[in-house]
Amino acid sequence: MEKLIIGTRGSALALAQTDLVIRQIKEKAPEVECEICIITTKGDKILDKPLVEFGGKGVFVTEIEEKLKSGEIDLAVHSAKDMPMELAEGLAIIGVLKREDPRDVLVTMDWEGFLQKEHPVIGTSSLRRQIQIQQEFPDAICQTLRGNVNTRLKKLEEGMYDGILLAAAGLRRLGLEKEEKFHYHVLDIDRMIPAGGQGIIAVEGRKDSRFLGLLESITHEEAKIELELERKALRLLEAGCHEPIGVFTRIEPETEERAAKEAEEETGKRTEEKTEGATAKEAENRKMNSMGAEHKKAAMSRVVSIWMCREMDGQLKRKMTKVSLGRAETTLKELAEDLRK
Repeated sequence: MEKLIIGTRGSALALAQTDLVIRQIKEKAPEVECEICIITTKGDKILDKPLVEFGGKGVFVTEIEEKLKSGEIDLAVHSAKDMPMELAEGLAIIGVLKREDPRDVLVTMDWEGFLQKEHPVIGTSSLRRQIQIQQEFPDAICQTLRGNVNTRLKKLEEGMYDGILLAAAGLRRLGLEKEEKFHYHVLDIDRMIPAGGQGIIAVEGRKDSRFLGLLESITHEEAKIELELERKALRLLEAGCHEPIGVFTRIEPETEERAAKEAEEETGKRTEEKTEGATAKEAENRKMNSMGAEHKKAAMSRVVSIWMCREMDGQLKRKMTKVSLGRAETTLKELAEDLRK
Protein backbone atom coordinates (compact mmCIF):
# COMPACT_ATOMS: atom_id res chain seq x y z
CA MET A 1 0.00 0.00 0.00
CA GLU A 2 1.39 3.41 -0.98
CA LYS A 3 1.76 5.91 1.86
CA LEU A 4 1.21 9.66 1.54
CA ILE A 5 2.35 11.99 4.34
CA ILE A 6 0.43 15.27 4.51
CA GLY A 7 1.74 18.26 6.45
CA THR A 8 -0.60 20.75 8.10
CA ARG A 9 -0.82 23.21 10.95
CA GLY A 10 -2.47 21.91 14.09
CA SER A 11 -5.52 24.15 14.46
CA ALA A 12 -9.01 22.69 14.28
CA LEU A 13 -9.57 24.51 10.96
CA ALA A 14 -6.30 23.30 9.45
CA LEU A 15 -7.13 19.71 10.42
CA ALA A 16 -10.68 20.01 9.07
CA GLN A 17 -9.29 21.24 5.76
CA THR A 18 -6.75 18.44 5.66
CA ASP A 19 -9.54 15.95 6.27
CA LEU A 20 -11.40 17.35 3.25
CA VAL A 21 -8.30 16.78 1.10
CA ILE A 22 -7.84 13.24 2.41
CA ARG A 23 -11.48 12.37 1.72
CA GLN A 24 -11.14 13.46 -1.89
CA ILE A 25 -7.86 11.57 -2.28
CA LYS A 26 -9.45 8.40 -0.86
CA GLU A 27 -12.36 8.71 -3.31
CA LYS A 28 -9.92 8.67 -6.22
CA ALA A 29 -7.34 6.29 -4.76
CA PRO A 30 -8.75 4.25 -1.84
CA GLU A 31 -5.58 2.14 -1.74
CA VAL A 32 -3.43 5.13 -0.69
CA GLU A 33 -2.72 5.39 3.03
CA CYS A 34 -2.76 9.01 4.25
CA GLU A 35 -0.84 10.07 7.34
CA ILE A 36 -1.10 13.54 8.91
CA CYS A 37 2.02 15.34 10.12
CA ILE A 38 1.23 18.37 12.32
CA ILE A 39 3.74 21.20 11.96
CA THR A 40 3.93 24.25 14.22
CA THR A 41 4.82 27.42 12.35
CA LYS A 42 6.19 30.75 13.52
CA GLY A 43 2.75 32.26 13.00
CA ASP A 44 1.27 29.70 15.40
CA LYS A 45 3.80 30.55 18.10
CA ILE A 46 3.58 34.34 18.07
CA LEU A 47 0.02 35.34 18.91
CA ASP A 48 0.51 38.70 20.62
CA LYS A 49 1.54 40.71 17.55
CA PRO A 50 -0.04 41.53 14.18
CA LEU A 51 1.43 39.52 11.29
CA VAL A 52 2.80 42.67 9.66
CA GLU A 53 5.19 43.10 12.60
CA PHE A 54 7.02 39.81 12.21
CA GLY A 55 6.86 38.50 8.66
CA GLY A 56 3.42 38.50 7.07
CA LYS A 57 1.95 35.49 5.31
CA GLY A 58 5.20 33.53 5.09
CA VAL A 59 5.11 32.84 8.83
CA PHE A 60 2.45 30.18 8.24
CA VAL A 61 4.30 28.20 5.58
CA THR A 62 8.09 28.40 5.98
CA GLU A 63 8.48 25.45 8.34
CA ILE A 64 6.04 23.39 6.28
CA GLU A 65 7.90 24.12 3.04
CA GLU A 66 11.17 23.06 4.64
CA LYS A 67 9.70 19.64 5.37
CA LEU A 68 8.33 19.40 1.83
CA LYS A 69 11.73 20.13 0.34
CA SER A 70 13.48 17.65 2.62
CA GLY A 71 11.00 14.91 1.73
CA GLU A 72 9.70 14.50 5.30
CA ILE A 73 6.20 15.15 3.96
CA ASP A 74 4.72 14.61 0.49
CA LEU A 75 2.03 17.29 0.46
CA ALA A 76 0.99 20.31 2.50
CA VAL A 77 -2.53 21.67 2.97
CA HIS A 78 -2.98 25.45 3.21
CA SER A 79 -5.65 28.09 3.24
CA ALA A 80 -4.77 29.63 -0.12
CA LYS A 81 -5.13 33.16 1.23
CA ASP A 82 -2.29 32.50 3.70
CA MET A 83 0.23 31.54 1.03
CA PRO A 84 2.95 34.02 0.03
CA MET A 85 3.34 35.08 -3.58
CA GLU A 86 6.67 33.34 -3.96
CA LEU A 87 6.85 29.68 -2.95
CA ALA A 88 10.09 27.94 -2.05
CA GLU A 89 12.19 26.74 -4.98
CA GLY A 90 11.01 23.43 -6.40
CA LEU A 91 7.53 23.70 -4.89
CA ALA A 92 4.17 24.55 -6.46
CA ILE A 93 0.44 24.51 -5.85
CA ILE A 94 -0.46 21.09 -7.29
CA GLY A 95 -4.03 20.72 -6.04
CA VAL A 96 -7.01 23.07 -5.52
CA LEU A 97 -10.32 22.10 -3.92
CA LYS A 98 -13.72 23.61 -4.73
CA ARG A 99 -14.14 27.06 -3.25
CA GLU A 100 -16.21 27.52 -0.12
CA ASP A 101 -18.10 30.76 0.61
CA PRO A 102 -15.44 33.48 0.02
CA ARG A 103 -17.13 36.24 1.99
CA ASP A 104 -16.21 37.83 5.31
CA VAL A 105 -18.56 37.77 8.28
CA LEU A 106 -18.98 40.29 11.10
CA VAL A 107 -19.84 38.17 14.15
CA THR A 108 -21.49 39.80 17.19
CA MET A 109 -23.23 38.68 20.35
CA ASP A 110 -26.00 41.26 19.91
CA TRP A 111 -26.46 42.85 16.49
CA GLU A 112 -28.90 45.55 17.61
CA GLY A 113 -26.64 46.40 20.53
CA PHE A 114 -23.67 46.61 18.18
CA LEU A 115 -25.49 49.05 15.90
CA GLN A 116 -26.41 51.27 18.84
CA LYS A 117 -22.84 51.67 20.07
CA GLU A 118 -21.21 55.01 19.30
CA HIS A 119 -17.76 53.48 18.78
CA PRO A 120 -18.07 49.69 18.45
CA VAL A 121 -14.80 47.78 18.89
CA ILE A 122 -14.12 45.33 16.06
CA GLY A 123 -11.46 42.64 16.34
CA THR A 124 -9.30 41.94 13.29
CA SER A 125 -5.61 42.00 12.47
CA SER A 126 -6.19 42.26 8.72
CA LEU A 127 -5.47 45.69 7.24
CA ARG A 128 -7.71 44.77 4.31
CA ARG A 129 -10.62 44.10 6.63
CA GLN A 130 -9.92 47.14 8.79
CA ILE A 131 -10.07 49.70 6.01
CA GLN A 132 -13.15 48.16 4.38
CA ILE A 133 -15.17 47.69 7.56
CA GLN A 134 -14.53 51.32 8.46
CA GLN A 135 -16.22 52.26 5.19
CA GLU A 136 -19.29 50.48 6.55
CA PHE A 137 -18.91 51.68 10.14
CA PRO A 138 -16.84 54.90 10.12
CA ASP A 139 -16.95 55.29 13.91
CA ALA A 140 -15.80 51.76 14.65
CA ILE A 141 -12.49 51.13 16.40
CA CYS A 142 -10.46 48.21 15.05
CA GLN A 143 -8.22 46.34 17.46
CA THR A 144 -5.78 43.48 16.94
CA LEU A 145 -7.24 39.98 17.11
CA ARG A 146 -5.10 36.84 16.69
CA GLY A 147 -5.57 33.15 17.42
CA ASN A 148 -7.62 30.33 15.90
CA VAL A 149 -11.32 30.65 15.14
CA ASN A 150 -12.53 29.22 18.46
CA THR A 151 -10.13 31.44 20.41
CA ARG A 152 -11.41 34.50 18.60
CA LEU A 153 -15.04 33.58 19.24
CA LYS A 154 -14.25 33.06 22.92
CA LYS A 155 -12.75 36.54 23.14
CA LEU A 156 -15.94 37.91 21.61
CA GLU A 157 -18.02 36.05 24.20
CA GLU A 158 -15.84 37.44 26.99
CA GLY A 159 -16.66 40.99 25.88
CA MET A 160 -13.22 41.95 24.63
CA TYR A 161 -14.80 43.07 21.36
CA ASP A 162 -18.24 44.17 20.20
CA GLY A 163 -17.74 42.31 16.93
CA ILE A 164 -15.08 40.27 15.17
CA LEU A 165 -14.38 39.66 11.49
CA LEU A 166 -13.96 36.07 10.30
CA ALA A 167 -13.98 34.21 6.99
CA ALA A 168 -17.27 32.50 6.22
CA ALA A 169 -15.35 29.52 4.82
CA GLY A 170 -13.64 28.81 8.13
CA LEU A 171 -16.90 29.03 10.06
CA ARG A 172 -18.59 26.62 7.65
CA ARG A 173 -15.77 24.08 7.66
CA LEU A 174 -15.85 24.02 11.46
CA GLY A 175 -19.65 23.81 11.58
CA LEU A 176 -19.86 27.09 13.49
CA GLU A 177 -21.92 29.13 11.04
CA LYS A 178 -25.24 28.52 12.84
CA GLU A 179 -24.39 28.88 16.52
CA GLU A 180 -27.48 30.45 18.10
CA LYS A 181 -25.54 32.55 20.60
CA PHE A 182 -23.88 34.53 17.81
CA HIS A 183 -25.27 36.86 15.17
CA TYR A 184 -23.66 36.52 11.74
CA HIS A 185 -23.67 39.58 9.48
CA VAL A 186 -22.39 38.33 6.12
CA LEU A 187 -20.72 41.05 4.07
CA ASP A 188 -21.38 40.94 0.34
CA ILE A 189 -18.41 40.95 -2.03
CA ASP A 190 -19.28 44.46 -3.23
CA ARG A 191 -18.95 45.74 0.35
CA MET A 192 -16.00 43.69 1.58
CA ILE A 193 -13.71 42.37 -1.16
CA PRO A 194 -12.00 39.19 0.14
CA ALA A 195 -8.32 38.38 0.25
CA GLY A 196 -6.91 36.66 -2.82
CA GLY A 197 -7.60 32.93 -2.52
CA GLN A 198 -10.07 33.28 0.36
CA GLY A 199 -12.30 30.21 0.66
CA ILE A 200 -9.92 27.98 -1.32
CA ILE A 201 -7.89 25.05 0.02
CA ALA A 202 -4.57 24.73 -1.80
CA VAL A 203 -2.33 21.67 -1.76
CA GLU A 204 1.37 22.39 -2.10
CA GLY A 205 3.89 19.80 -3.25
CA ARG A 206 7.18 19.25 -5.03
CA LYS A 207 7.12 19.94 -8.76
CA ASP A 208 8.42 16.42 -9.37
CA SER A 209 6.03 14.75 -6.93
CA ARG A 210 4.85 11.26 -7.83
CA PHE A 211 1.39 12.37 -6.69
CA LEU A 212 0.92 15.07 -9.34
CA GLY A 213 -1.63 13.02 -11.29
CA LEU A 214 -3.59 12.15 -8.17
CA LEU A 215 -3.80 15.79 -7.07
CA GLU A 216 -4.81 16.87 -10.55
CA SER A 217 -7.70 14.41 -10.40
CA ILE A 218 -9.15 16.10 -7.29
CA THR A 219 -8.56 19.66 -8.49
CA HIS A 220 -11.61 21.83 -9.10
CA GLU A 221 -11.06 23.58 -12.43
CA GLU A 222 -12.92 26.82 -11.72
CA ALA A 223 -11.35 27.27 -8.28
CA LYS A 224 -7.92 26.68 -9.81
CA ILE A 225 -8.49 29.34 -12.47
CA GLU A 226 -9.82 31.80 -9.89
CA LEU A 227 -6.83 31.23 -7.62
CA GLU A 228 -4.37 31.67 -10.49
CA LEU A 229 -6.04 34.92 -11.55
CA GLU A 230 -6.13 36.29 -8.02
CA ARG A 231 -2.47 35.48 -7.39
CA LYS A 232 -1.58 37.15 -10.70
CA ALA A 233 -3.53 40.23 -9.64
CA LEU A 234 -1.64 40.37 -6.35
CA ARG A 235 1.67 40.17 -8.21
CA LEU A 236 0.56 42.95 -10.56
CA LEU A 237 -0.30 45.08 -7.54
CA GLU A 238 3.09 44.17 -6.06
CA ALA A 239 1.23 43.17 -2.94
CA GLY A 240 3.44 42.66 0.07
CA CYS A 241 2.55 41.60 3.58
CA HIS A 242 1.65 45.07 4.78
CA GLU A 243 -0.79 46.36 2.17
CA PRO A 244 -4.59 46.31 2.44
CA ILE A 245 -5.50 44.68 -0.86
CA GLY A 246 -8.59 42.70 -1.81
CA VAL A 247 -8.91 40.55 -4.92
CA PHE A 248 -11.74 38.24 -5.91
CA THR A 249 -12.72 36.57 -9.17
CA ARG A 250 -15.76 34.45 -10.01
CA ILE A 251 -16.08 32.27 -13.09
CA GLU A 252 -19.58 32.28 -14.54
CA PRO A 253 -21.21 30.62 -17.56
CA GLU A 254 -21.30 32.73 -20.69
CA THR A 255 -24.82 33.87 -21.59
CA GLU A 256 -25.98 33.41 -25.18
CA GLU A 257 -26.69 37.12 -25.49
CA ARG A 258 -23.20 38.11 -24.38
CA ALA A 259 -21.59 35.37 -26.47
CA ALA A 260 -23.41 36.52 -29.59
CA LYS A 261 -22.51 40.14 -28.99
CA GLU A 262 -18.80 39.42 -28.51
CA ALA A 263 -18.75 37.04 -31.47
CA GLU A 264 -20.35 39.67 -33.68
CA GLU A 265 -17.85 42.30 -32.55
CA GLU A 266 -14.88 40.04 -33.23
CA THR A 267 -16.09 38.67 -36.57
CA GLY A 268 -17.17 42.11 -37.70
CA LYS A 269 -13.63 43.39 -37.24
CA ARG A 270 -12.08 40.47 -39.10
CA THR A 271 -14.68 40.60 -41.88
CA GLU A 272 -13.94 44.28 -42.53
CA GLU A 273 -10.27 43.45 -42.91
CA LYS A 274 -10.91 40.58 -45.34
CA THR A 275 -13.60 42.07 -47.58
CA GLU A 276 -11.66 44.83 -49.30
CA GLY A 277 -12.27 44.33 -53.02
CA ALA A 278 -14.98 41.68 -52.51
CA THR A 279 -18.56 42.11 -53.65
CA ALA A 280 -21.19 43.07 -51.10
CA LYS A 281 -22.85 39.65 -51.45
CA GLU A 282 -19.58 37.75 -50.90
CA ALA A 283 -18.74 39.90 -47.91
CA GLU A 284 -22.15 39.29 -46.32
CA ASN A 285 -21.95 35.51 -46.85
CA ARG A 286 -18.46 35.38 -45.37
CA LYS A 287 -19.56 37.39 -42.37
CA MET A 288 -22.60 35.18 -41.70
CA ASN A 289 -20.56 31.96 -41.92
CA SER A 290 -17.88 33.39 -39.67
CA MET A 291 -20.42 34.59 -37.14
CA GLY A 292 -21.96 31.12 -36.92
CA ALA A 293 -18.63 29.49 -36.07
CA GLU A 294 -17.59 32.23 -33.67
CA HIS A 295 -20.96 32.22 -31.95
CA LYS A 296 -20.64 28.50 -31.21
CA LYS A 297 -17.12 29.00 -29.90
CA ALA A 298 -18.11 31.95 -27.73
CA ALA A 299 -21.17 30.15 -26.37
CA MET A 300 -18.84 27.49 -24.98
CA SER A 301 -16.70 30.09 -23.21
CA ARG A 302 -17.10 31.67 -19.79
CA VAL A 303 -16.90 35.09 -18.24
CA VAL A 304 -15.13 36.19 -15.10
CA SER A 305 -16.28 38.84 -12.67
CA ILE A 306 -13.38 40.67 -11.07
CA TRP A 307 -13.31 42.73 -7.88
CA MET A 308 -10.15 44.53 -6.73
CA CYS A 309 -9.44 47.12 -4.06
CA ARG A 310 -6.39 48.84 -2.67
CA GLU A 311 -5.71 51.51 -0.08
CA MET A 312 -3.57 54.39 -1.33
CA ASP A 313 -2.72 57.45 0.75
CA GLY A 314 -5.57 56.78 3.14
CA GLN A 315 -8.15 56.34 0.40
CA LEU A 316 -9.77 53.02 -0.58
CA LYS A 317 -9.97 52.52 -4.35
CA ARG A 318 -12.27 49.82 -5.79
CA LYS A 319 -12.64 48.34 -9.25
CA MET A 320 -15.20 45.84 -10.51
CA THR A 321 -15.84 44.51 -14.00
CA LYS A 322 -16.97 41.45 -15.97
CA VAL A 323 -15.11 40.17 -19.02
CA SER A 324 -14.66 37.03 -21.08
CA LEU A 325 -12.25 34.60 -19.46
CA GLY A 326 -9.90 34.95 -22.39
CA ARG A 327 -9.56 38.66 -21.67
CA ALA A 328 -9.12 38.30 -17.92
CA GLU A 329 -5.35 38.68 -17.70
CA THR A 330 -5.33 41.80 -19.86
CA THR A 331 -8.13 43.26 -17.75
CA LEU A 332 -6.25 42.47 -14.52
CA LYS A 333 -3.27 44.46 -15.80
CA GLU A 334 -5.51 47.40 -16.65
CA LEU A 335 -7.25 47.37 -13.27
CA ALA A 336 -3.96 47.00 -11.40
CA GLU A 337 -2.54 49.96 -13.29
CA ASP A 338 -5.58 52.07 -12.36
CA LEU A 339 -5.28 51.07 -8.70
CA ARG A 340 -1.60 51.98 -8.58
CA LYS A 341 -2.24 55.55 -9.73
